[in-house]
Amino acid sequence: MFDNLANKLGGVFDGLKRRGSLKEEDVLLALRDIRTALLEADVALPVVKDFIEKVRVEAVGEKVLRSITPGQQVVKIVYDTLVETLGHENAELNLRAAPPAVILMTGLQGSGKTTSSGKLAKFIKDKQRKKVLLASLDVYRPAAQEQLEILAKQIGVNALLIVAGEKPLDITKRALKTGKIEGYDVIILDSAGRLSIDEEMMNELVAVRDLSKPIETLLVADSLTGQDAVNTAENFNKRIGVTGIILTRVDGDARGGAALSMRAITGKPIKFLGMGEQMDALQAFDAGRIAGRILDMGDILSLVEKASENIKLEDAKRAAEKMAKGKFDLGDFLDQLRQMQKMGGLSGLMNMMPGVGKIKNAMQNADLDDNVLKRQEAIILSMTLHERGKPDVLNASRRKRIAAGSGTNVQDVNRLLKQFQDMQTMMKRMNKLGGKGMMRSLQGMLGGGAMNEMEEMAKNMQASGGSVLGPNPFPEK
Repeated sequence: MFDNLANKLGGVFDGLKRRGSLKEEDVLLALRDIRTALLEADVALPVVKDFIEKVRVEAVGEKVLRSITPGQQVVKIVYDTLVETLGHENAELNLRAAPPAVILMTGLQGSGKTTSSGKLAKFIKDKQRKKVLLASLDVYRPAAQEQLEILAKQIGVNALLIVAGEKPLDITKRALKTGKIEGYDVIILDSAGRLSIDEEMMNELVAVRDLSKPIETLLVADSLTGQDAVNTAENFNKRIGVTGIILTRVDGDARGGAALSMRAITGKPIKFLGMGEQMDALQAFDAGRIAGRILDMGDILSLVEKASENIKLEDAKRAAEKMAKGKFDLGDFLDQLRQMQKMGGLSGLMNMMPGVGKIKNAMQNADLDDNVLKRQEAIILSMTLHERGKPDVLNASRRKRIAAGSGTNVQDVNRLLKQFQDMQTMMKRMNKLGGKGMMRSLQGMLGGGAMNEMEEMAKNMQASGGSVLGPNPFPEK
């Protein structure tokens, strides 16, 4: 998300930061480029005008122009304005109601509403340890109720029993009764969507809202529809009064204009971002983190959270110790591949790292999808334990056998082994530098010949789709 905008803003800021001093004309020229970048990212024109004016007022002052680092000051002003535009209060999900608290899910058909209902149920169950009941009010779309029932089983929550021929209001009444009798903390009502907003749809939603008295009415909007998503949010808010927004398919939206416009146009906060198809791919919205990603400041907090959720501290320490002693083998590398898949792959991790925008461009062509990582996993699983522990014994005949056993070819096996060697080389450098040296090393690569080395590694990964992620990127001293 925001890749196009981040790249263009990065170019603008690189120009500013290279200057030892700034004149007002320099800032105004940069603002013109920022304005163009925002418009090309499909940000609403009124939002762009307001954004540019706020930045201009701050950026052309004496404090900035006479600063020792004026370029950095401008970046800070843009960051603060981005956070304000996105909604700096970071509204959390409100469940402060006598149980069962009701959440009404609304949105157009095809926006990902049913999937988002399942993701939200899992989020509440796992993060807030609450008992959740899912109930589908969609009696119009074929198999919609069955779809929610299947999702409920996948995530380990209960779905309201389906009764053929029952109307949405009757389903709502039964859900409320079941929630009270069976002691549920939260009821999520997945309302029916339409291909477009119509009077019948809105009247039904109003009736369900009045009956269920939801503590949260969440609109699910597809970010790929750009300004149409903003218009949809505005219309729903006028008719039924939404309390927050879930923006879906964010991982496929390189422009990001809907996210930047939504809060400013509707006045309603974005509460969650749908970041993929998996049921745990729902991220609580944080304006500061999003702004940091747009400006290539990274998102270390999200990186740490993902690591803490998917990596056991004991395993990480054990792997780091083996690497430090030069005993890190292909069995350990297999563990890293599996951890990477859980954390969103290398491209997902790189998006959270600060100051590596140029490296990201090299990585984008690497085609790091789950299928490639699974193929690598199959290659290592086709090795014997002895071969995993002693990669040096992998001669031509062994590699041929491994390729046949994993359904790949010898070239794939060779690329994996080359990648493993590259990872070992990089991690040895990181261990020598220590935790703080990692980013200095990466930043140094951007300006010197080592960038060619990084690009070469990306080419290797394009062929085999792998990871350069070591067992402990931030080793303790």
